[in-house]
Amino acid sequence: MIKTILFDLDGTLINTNDLIIASFAHTLEHYYPGRYGRKDIINFIGEPLEDSFKRVDEQKAQDMIDMYRTHNHEFHDELVKEYPHVYETMRTLSEKGYNLGIVTTKMRPTVLMGLKLTKLEPFFPVVITYDDVTHAKPHPEPIFKALKAIGAEPDTAMMVGDSPYDIQAGKNAGVRTVGVAWTIKGREIIENENPDFIIDDMSEILSIAGVNGE
Repeated sequence: MIKTILFDLDGTLINTNDLIIASFAHTLEHYYPGRYGRKDIINFIGEPLEDSFKRVDEQKAQDMIDMYRTHNHEFHDELVKEYPHVYETMRTLSEKGYNLGIVTTKMRPTVLMGLKLTKLEPFFPVVITYDDVTHAKPHPEPIFKALKAIGAEPDTAMMVGDSPYDIQAGKNAGVRTVGVAWTIKGREIIENENPDFIIDDMSEILSIAGVNGE
């Protein structure tokens, strides 16, 4: 029986794709004009910024991270929006007594900006960010930390996300996994990870969690 549902944030609950791509493009074009296109940038999405920029240039990684974050914060509220039926679904799950949490590779200040902007903040008493762990997804540590904070066991929990890292982390932690078909990486990328479920609309979480059967 599912009692706890953990969600990735970017690309799962809120649509930050335009913001992320714009911030990467702004930064990479500054340091390496003409070298990185949209397809290259999409490959970076889902992993910690530090990993992405170290793969580009370890020596300049921190400078690129700083430029990315400055751009990202400046245009955050202009470019970020929630996906369809997210707010209504989270409200219903909360009202039905499910434990909800966020598990993300983003830094806490930006996570809180997104939750506040989309009015999702009240539904998530537990938020595990990149700042809170030693090992990010796909390592199970962030999920274990969220479960501990909630007081939940893996066999009553599931992880919902748009990235292979989300599904891998869920499997590594022994929780059920849900992939979202609206991932910018493409449905096939999620299908290849063999999650327990794939959804086309966030409202489908209700039936998976057993809300409609109550």
